[in-house]
Amino acid sequence: MTSKTKTTVEAATKGFDQTVTSLKGGVEQATAGFAQTQAQVQEGMEKAMKTTEELMAFGQGNFEAFTKAGQIWAAGVQDISKQFAATAQASFDETLSLFKAFGTVKSLKDAVELQSSLTRTSLEKAVAETTKLTDASLKLTEQALAPISARVSLAIEKFSKAA
Repeated sequence: MTSKTKTTVEAATKGFDQTVTSLKGGVEQATAGFAQTQAQVQEGMEKAMKTTEELMAFGQGNFEAFTKAGQIWAAGVQDISKQFAATAQASFDETLSLFKAFGTVKSLKDAVELQSSLTRTSLEKAVAETTKLTDASLKLTEQALAPISARVSLAIEKFSKAA
């Protein structure tokens, strides 16, 4: 073997070794990059699953809050309806008593006084009952909206942290 051939063979061997070393390095980098990408994808999937679970739990909480609000509203409307029915019954009873009282009136003056008294009493009771019904309605609305308001506050708190 001539020195030129020997030099060429050594150069070729050296080039081949460098190519193999470069390929090994490239494969190692590609493998490391693939492993890193796979870890990032897995981490992203775990975060997505956690977020999905949180959103589902939040949605369930919203459903429960609306259900609770509906139950409060239905019970309150029933109570207010009973109160209204009791007021109507009392008014009917008073009117019936008035007609009976008119049957015992002996003069026009007594009839006018009886009518005036009934009108004043009826007006006072109407104002008082209207006030009671208004207060009960406002309280009911406040109570029924409480679960929903709590969920809105929670949503604002959660989403302001996320942003």
